[in-house]
Formats: sequence, C-alpha cells, structure tokens
Amino acid sequence: MKKELNGMYVALMSGFDDHGELNAERQNNIIDYAVRQRVRGLYVGGSSAESGLMSTDELLVQQAWVSERASGKTDKLIAHVGQPNLADSIKLVRQAARLEYDALSALPPHSYRFSDQEILSYYQALAKETDLPLIVYEVPVRTGRDLPMELLDEIMKLPNVTGIKFTSSDLFKLSILKRRHPDKHFYFGFDEIYASAAIMGTDGGIGTTYNVLGNLYVAIDDAIRNSDLVEARRLQVLSQRYIELLFETGVLPGVKLTMQAIGIDCGPVRAPLKLLSKEAAQHLKAFVALPELAKWYANN
Repeated sequence: MKKELNGMYVALMSGFDDHGELNAERQNNIIDYAVRQRVRGLYVGGSSAESGLMSTDELLVQQAWVSERASGKTDKLIAHVGQPNLADSIKLVRQAARLEYDALSALPPHSYRFSDQEILSYYQALAKETDLPLIVYEVPVRTGRDLPMELLDEIMKLPNVTGIKFTSSDLFKLSILKRRHPDKHFYFGFDEIYASAAIMGTDGGIGTTYNVLGNLYVAIDDAIRNSDLVEARRLQVLSQRYIELLFETGVLPGVKLTMQAIGIDCGPVRAPLKLLSKEAAQHLKAFVALPELAKWYANN
C-alpha cells in the first residue's frame, strides 16, 4: 500500500453561484482545470473547499459530482470526511466508499477542545467504518492545538490509517513521525514551504494553490527527488511570491480571483469570506499575468 497513494493532490475548491449556492457548472470548471494538471489526484471536501461553511448535505452532493466528473480523468480521489459531528463524518465515509473513492482523510474533531482520548476515539470510529485507507491530519492553524506525539503515534497505528497530512511548520516533528512510521504516507500541507518538507522525505503534497499551480508543485517535487536543490529553491521562491500576495487578499478569495483571471469561471467565495483588499487584488492580477508564473498554468 505504501506507494499506491504517493504524489501531489489538488485540495479542490468549491464552485458557488453569485448568491453563494453550490453550482454544478462552476464546480465542473474547477474540476476540469485541476485534472488537466500533472497532479496525482484530487482531495475533495477539505478546508480549501470552504467545507467549514458548507452543510454535510452539500458536501455529499459535491463528493458525488467530483466522482462523476473526474472519473477516468485523474488517477486518485481522496474524500475529506472530517466533520465536527461524528455522525456526519460517517455519512461522508459511507458515500465515499460507495462511490469508490481511493482513500479518506479527516481533520481531528475541532468544534470544541476535545481531549486526546476523544480525538483517538473519533479516528477509531472512522477506521472501523470502512476498509478504505485513512489519512489523518495534523493542522494546528485550523484546530487551535498541536496533537501530542504520543497521540499521533497511537492514531498512526490504527487499522486502515495509511498516513498523515501534516500542515505544520514543525518539520522536526514530521521527521520523527516519519522515522517511527516508515511504512506510512506523509503529505505536506503548507504550499509555501513544500520544498523544505520534501527534503525531509515526504511522499507528496496536498495544497490549496495547487488549484492553479499544481504543475509548479509537481516540478518542485520532481526537482527534490532529482536532487536539484537549486531548481527546487527557484520554483519555491516563485510560489512564495504568489502566496505572499494571497496573504494580502485572503488565501481562498485570492486563489479564486486567480482562477477567474486565467479564464476559469469558478464563482466567489462563500460569505463571510471576502477579498481583504481591492488594492492587493489588483497587484495579484498583475502578478498572475507575468509569463514566469503563467507558464505553469494548465491552459498554456
């Protein structure tokens, strides 16, 4: 199982209409662009999809849409099923299994300050629900806490747990986990420092900015694997220049603005998300038109 899921995955965004409702046409536009890139697959229903602003019923609809639209066009589909309510997570798990997704992933429960035992029990329940590989998640910026090493060790040993999406800058912790669990998959989630984690031996990445620049991140990963650190650094700096502008616009609004700028009708972000600065938005539009960035788009 170790290599079956390796690679770079687009953390797929959601397509909404102008009133903020889930829209099939715009969702398909996002999917169609994503699968034209050299990525391994799609990661569906996660934070990049604005899942925290969507109902479980909407996430079930989206999960089905992506399965139908991407079938035969991309290698792997991973369904994010991490909801604050375990019952809702299980609904997403069961449908993903019926739709023949290749793997599951889940945030730890995060609506309250859950104990370590409660988090462990949550993952135990998901792992028992299906034979699909399960990718767990360390993401302190979303959950408000780091999971202790002892807890992560226990979770990684659960049946069906095939790996972890590690979205933390604690690369020492990542390295220790990888040494303790060499048979697991390790994905990195901070796009702006992907190369640093790849040097530590990640098996791939899952990222928001892959929605428009998946080809660039595949090239960064290739450069690391070919021991071309000069090229990896050059490409990573290019992605950092882009992400620096996204921090000024808001990451999700800025990525969607980029998609609109390169001809993908993806719709707006869902309220209360919004562009943080009109001036920054203009700077972003100018930057994404530069040939050095535009060469990485899938429609070029």
